[in-house]
Amino acid sequence: MTTIVNDNQPILEVRDLRTSFFTGNVEVKAVDGVNFSVPKGKTLGIVGESGSGKSITSLSILRLIQNPGKVVGGEVVFKGKNLLEKSEAQMRKIRGNEISMIFQEPMTSLNPVYTVGQQIGEAFQIHEGLGKKKAIERSIEMLKLVGIPSPEKRVHQYPHELSGGMRQRVMIAMALACNPELLIADEPTTALDVTIQAQILELMKDLQDRLGMSIIMITHDLGVVAETCDYVAVMYCGKVIEYAQVDELFKNPRHPYTVGLLNSLPRHDIDLEDEELSVIKGSVPSPTDLPKGCRFAPRCPHASDICALRLPNLEEDENGNQIRCWIYSEEWDGDPEVNVHAERTT
Repeated sequence: MTTIVNDNQPILEVRDLRTSFFTGNVEVKAVDGVNFSVPKGKTLGIVGESGSGKSITSLSILRLIQNPGKVVGGEVVFKGKNLLEKSEAQMRKIRGNEISMIFQEPMTSLNPVYTVGQQIGEAFQIHEGLGKKKAIERSIEMLKLVGIPSPEKRVHQYPHELSGGMRQRVMIAMALACNPELLIADEPTTALDVTIQAQILELMKDLQDRLGMSIIMITHDLGVVAETCDYVAVMYCGKVIEYAQVDELFKNPRHPYTVGLLNSLPRHDIDLEDEELSVIKGSVPSPTDLPKGCRFAPRCPHASDICALRLPNLEEDENGNQIRCWIYSEEWDGDPEVNVHAERTT
């Protein structure tokens, strides 16, 4: 399986990544053969329902999977080197320095017994060898960078003394402390009101432009994807089922699941009145009892015999977009006139 070839040289290539959780004699495949690449200076959005494997993929990249989980195969190639072959000591030098991560919930990710300055300054002390005084000075600079007012005061405060938006900005300041080349943002605007969400996204875009870093944006919010991303990987049951440039994905979604996600978005330009919002029928299958064939087949309105029997490969077209669906293969045995795109709400 080849990853997408972009005009920009990828800073990260994920190849056949597989991460499982083991309970007794049962193996739960949370990430099952994921492939994608992140071009330098660009943003890749990873979207999908809860349980699709988005966050586990990000934790696998940074080698942060804990027991009973384990990365069981594949490659994570960062700047030409496979991170899965690095020692733990080598990974500690990379985490927070060359690759940083913004975790989902800042109140639980920040340590309540340390001040904001101590937590931001830790990165400077570990990776740049600064003393405490100089680390605090740099922490104040980072708080200014992410737009926190009165940074000289805030640097000595504890997380509970800050608002949710400020805590999220602190998380961004921590992640950007050492000018990482790759930033992984896992639901960076969850639980924030829309005004603060817009500010955070604008801040990340501005910092990306100024620092030239690449971003992996993990989210279930397609509005965030449309606003911030250059490429999109759609995940379902531990697999990437569609990968395309963001404009192409929204204009011409090809996988029935992607079409379903887009159609389920509320539309502000249409008065639905008595009509109901579109929904994807059924529910995500249990990771311990996955379908034999295509994992979306039980919920797909176009599923045919081959869909129930065999899992399709992720195939790349002439435009560099990828799709995992039998409809687009020569082996398709369903309606030859099926038009998935026609389902898209106009």
